Amino acid sequence: MEAALGALRGVYVESYLEELLTPRRANLRIRVRFADDRLLEINEAVVVEGHTLCHLDYRYHCQDIDTALIFRYDSTPHFPELPGFPYHKHLPDLTVPAQRPPIAEVLAEAASGLAQAR
Repeated sequence: MEAALGALRGVYVESYLEELLTPRRANLRIRVRFADDRLLEINEAVVVEGHTLCHLDYRYHCQDIDTALIFRYDSTPHFPELPGFPYHKHLPDLTVPAQRPPIAEVLAEAASGLAQAR
């Protein structure tokens, strides 16, 4: 995560919190501000199983300076009719099926300022 954030230019990390709940369970909360005041919030709950990092829950929310939604990926189970339930992506005017993208892709999408359906 830190390497992906460090590779971005023109961003400010407003907050970075790693909350270790147990030796194998953690929550991650990050707020990244872009030069044009877009905000990306990254929230993840993860657990280590063996040598694998497993995502229990996630939310990647990007909004503009006026707090209007650009995109949000999340695993909240509120669209049971979508393929791939509960994973989906919110866009300003619709919600589409989408698996959890890698963080580097989320950061790149937020940095580009584009909200495209996957």
